[in-house]
Amino acid sequence: MKSEDTPFEGGPMDGRVLPVLVGMTGHPPKTYRIPVPDPDGGPPTVLVYRRVPRDSRGGLRFARWKYAYAPEGERGSGRKWPWSKPGRPAPADPDATPGGKPEDADG
Repeated sequence: MKSEDTPFEGGPMDGRVLPVLVGMTGHPPKTYRIPVPDPDGGPPTVLVYRRVPRDSRGGLRFARWKYAYAPEGERGSGRKWPWSKPGRPAPADPDATPGGKPEDADG
């Protein structure tokens, strides 16, 4: 797989550049999670970084993306489905029987 040297901004990883695997489209993942072990043996702390566009002045030789620290951690999946907007009804159930009498052709 291909990787791209990607800079990190903010948080504990500020100023570091890490090789990040890129997908088939040539883009790194939208979020990058880094588990940091707890020194007392508790559950690890997870640092969350979000992919943002980088300055285009670097040319094609340099990474087109960078990761910015997201101190709030994980939000949603980021998917925006048309039926999930507030105030919009849910999609109709395709298995529901239409109203009317069974012998009515028009319903």
